[in-house]
Amino acid sequence: MTSAPSGAMPLSDEDARRQLRRAVLASTIGTTIEWYDFFLYSIVTGLVFAKLYFPESNPLVGTLQAFLIYAVGFVARPVGAAIFGHYGDRIGRKATLIVTLLLMGLATFAVGFVPAYATIGIWGAVLLTALRFIQGVGVGGEWGGSVLMSMEWARTNAHRGFVASWPQFGVPAGLFLANLAVLAMSQISGNGFLAWGWRVPFFLSIVLVAVGLYIRLNILETPLFARLLAEHRIEKAPTLEVLRRQPKDILLSAFARMAEQAPFYIYTAFVFTYGVRTLGATRDMLLMAVMAASVLEFFTIPLFGHVSDLIGRRRMYLIGSIAVGIFGFVYFAMVDTKAPALIFAAIVLSLVPHAMLYGPQAALIAESFTGRLRYSGASLGYQLASVIAGGPAPLIATALFAYYHSGYAIAVYVLACAVLSLIAAALLGDHTNQDISQEYDDARTLGNHGHPTPAA
Repeated sequence: MTSAPSGAMPLSDEDARRQLRRAVLASTIGTTIEWYDFFLYSIVTGLVFAKLYFPESNPLVGTLQAFLIYAVGFVARPVGAAIFGHYGDRIGRKATLIVTLLLMGLATFAVGFVPAYATIGIWGAVLLTALRFIQGVGVGGEWGGSVLMSMEWARTNAHRGFVASWPQFGVPAGLFLANLAVLAMSQISGNGFLAWGWRVPFFLSIVLVAVGLYIRLNILETPLFARLLAEHRIEKAPTLEVLRRQPKDILLSAFARMAEQAPFYIYTAFVFTYGVRTLGATRDMLLMAVMAASVLEFFTIPLFGHVSDLIGRRRMYLIGSIAVGIFGFVYFAMVDTKAPALIFAAIVLSLVPHAMLYGPQAALIAESFTGRLRYSGASLGYQLASVIAGGPAPLIATALFAYYHSGYAIAVYVLACAVLSLIAAALLGDHTNQDISQEYDDARTLGNHGHPTPAA
């Protein structure tokens, strides 16, 4: 039998399996919607926002200004992690996930209504910045809850990497849908896409939110949180408590993401500016290449999550960090040929090293924190990387290319990120196949090094 939410009868094994499937489905669909919203903004930034909201700037300055607004969403993500991590550890994973979905979806829907510079001047950019911040807050609280909703329903220790990788599946799925929506609207003739077509994918997000909300309302709270609630082990200020108890794990989690996040946004957001303006590639070809890369990740993310169950989370992550550092040079060698086939192939292959990190990453980070502080700790560690990696990456890539006029300068930046992640992952604890159902600071379950002993 499996424990059920407080006040409910214990679940049978069959019911527990059913709830696991529902939790994985709800988490995956929810993160797909959230990332559709977030990536939609990323794609349109490079294609539209510089022209519509900064028309008086020269192309380079306008692009930098547009990416500054884009970066605001990343700065907001640790704020969302702190806010929703607190409530996720206080009131539960399910309720918090419903709120993050609504916050993100409504902000994205509103972006479609923001007038351009020609209508309200600089206030259009101000409104975009405010909505982007709200988007970032929503995403900041989403990831931790989605991963925990799946991982804490896992019935054995041996498959946690695979189970936790499914919410990560939402990233390529959301990326695919966002690129598909923009590609479909870009077929509008004349200036229709720039005038109004780009807004339609933002309006469509409200439909996806309704679907995600329905699914999330029909899942139960995780057994682990239910047990914490029944045992009265809920912290009054979990965010402050995890900062006090596990600051090293938070920082290491953030730096471990450098190799995963910075290159990802170079290959999926900056590529639209670099590809069109420098390589002479068409917008549609770039969109289709990123879509193909995201489809490949449908398979590689759960694959590498599974591999991490077999060889260990940390070992898989170290291998992935090395692959990322090497591939940056391969990527720019291929795209700088300006041959459409090689550009397409480079973009498709760029997300394979990413998946080597992203597959095991959810379990690697979430397992590092004790149960009653797990939502707060995992969210903070994960989302702090947004400030040092994801947000600045397109800006740094734009600035490096403007100064050096070479993609290899960006490849060196990717290598530096990979080295930082390699060091951080080597120092981060590995809890593969260990029992995470007990509190790590409970004297009865601590091993010699302050980590849980392996499950029997």
